[in-house]
Amino acid sequence: MMAHLHWRQLALTRQGLTQAQPFGSGLHGTRQAIEHLGYVQIDALSVVERAHHHTLWARVPDYQPSHLNRLLAERQIFEYWFHAASYLPMRDYRFALPRMNAIRTGEHPYFTNIDTRMMREILDRVREEGPLSVRSVDTGRSKQGSWWNWGPGRRALDKLFMQGDLMVRERNGMEKIYDLAERILPADLDLREPTPHEYASYLLESTVRAHGLVTWKQLLHLKTGKPLKAAMRDVLTERIESGTLVKVEDPALPDCYVDAGALDTTSAAPKTDRVKLLSPFDNALIHRERLSGLFGFDYRLECYLPAAKRVYGYFCLPILMGDRFVGRIDCKAHRAEQRFEVLSLHIEDPTVDKVDFAPRLDEAISEFAAFNGCRYQPVR
Repeated sequence: MMAHLHWRQLALTRQGLTQAQPFGSGLHGTRQAIEHLGYVQIDALSVVERAHHHTLWARVPDYQPSHLNRLLAERQIFEYWFHAASYLPMRDYRFALPRMNAIRTGEHPYFTNIDTRMMREILDRVREEGPLSVRSVDTGRSKQGSWWNWGPGRRALDKLFMQGDLMVRERNGMEKIYDLAERILPADLDLREPTPHEYASYLLESTVRAHGLVTWKQLLHLKTGKPLKAAMRDVLTERIESGTLVKVEDPALPDCYVDAGALDTTSAAPKTDRVKLLSPFDNALIHRERLSGLFGFDYRLECYLPAAKRVYGYFCLPILMGDRFVGRIDCKAHRAEQRFEVLSLHIEDPTVDKVDFAPRLDEAISEFAAFNGCRYQPVR
């Protein structure tokens, strides 16, 4: 078995975080990255560049936020729900069908008591007038004006999207533009709903591809239902018996399995001490328990906590150096002023040579600031 260091190297290499151009560059690299990772989570928080752009920028040289709309237009990716709102490869569309069909038949409790007349009106309007933006639908907000107090129009639109009648054609910032699914889906796309066994196989294979080694909890992250759980047990057993997966014998990684092909590799990744700032929603660290077991890095996004309970800051970014998470940094992009501010910095790895580390961290911050349309002035 590999040493624990090699587990980390394998995981980061499969995530595309150790090489200069793991997926290529530009638009092509963006598509390749999404297809390899399986999904890229979308998030609305904009203290710094939003999570979906940040995650891709960390892996794809010459990445531009406009690439996502271009790939949507080319029908190479689509937007839907994975464990959260995400961009997904169009080739995997059929694996969204179980959720879509469950919502259509009323199995999802949130999507009950929706105004069906309004749903028909929205579909007719899109069919006759073309793509529809969210703001053009009457949201019926409460007197308090809360974004979360969705009115009947917004809830009807949301269900049409979640059950697959409407798809996102593009985004203007965070505003979604919807069109009929029949106008967006490629004509030759496989639209057969997968069986639980096929869906479990898809989840397992895409997770192994993207991470190299996976935990049981990671495979079923926010996925529910006894049929899927049973199917995942069957698929996992099949892969172990066939020799394509091997159980990891490491007490820090319980119920963890590694791609057997990686065991023949003497070094899972080139040695590098390059510093990267990652998004809190980056694919490499979204599974917090696995992150802790694999890297010894306990991470929690504190923007959801009251200010008095925050330890590291509102939107701290994990700092990756080589194959170690060495700390976190709380930043803010003042875009109107084109100024990038570091609010707090916490270096937690005691082995870090801070004299050597400081200029490389400054370089990483400066590069990220430029991506945010800002300038960073180091203070030393």
